[in-house]
Amino acid sequence: MTTSTEQPSRSETPKLLKEEKAKVLAALKAADAKKAERLVLIDLAERQTFADYLMICHGTSDRHVKAIHEAIAEALRKLGSRPIGVEGEALAQWILMDYGSLVVHIFYEPLRDFYDLEGLWADCPAFDAPALLKPRTRAKASRKLAAGAERES
Repeated sequence: MTTSTEQPSRSETPKLLKEEKAKVLAALKAADAKKAERLVLIDLAERQTFADYLMICHGTSDRHVKAIHEAIAEALRKLGSRPIGVEGEALAQWILMDYGSLVVHIFYEPLRDFYDLEGLWADCPAFDAPALLKPRTRAKASRKLAAGAERES
């Protein structure tokens, strides 16, 4: 077990359960697209039964928090996934979205450090989500750029 001062490696790729991969990646991409800050994925699969993954991020204002929430909800709705529950929408200081195996926490920036969920789950593998997304994003952008150049020729 790691102590609270040690952090699990964030350079690895999480071993996403096959059936959850699309849901997790859709939520990460939606949050990233709305410029969610300090986007982290915590793997709880081997340590807890209430969820396999926690996604934690924050916005810089209540409007930003709401925009991140709406983007994630829409992305998961397109996959046919409905939340079991959503809390905190009205104030948008801390929105919790429960999708069963995936629980999403979207904080207003000042509250994130106060509640320190990453510290609470410090003994679980954690991953910097943008690092998981960027290689795909760059490759996709390169393909789009190349396809656009071919059309213009």
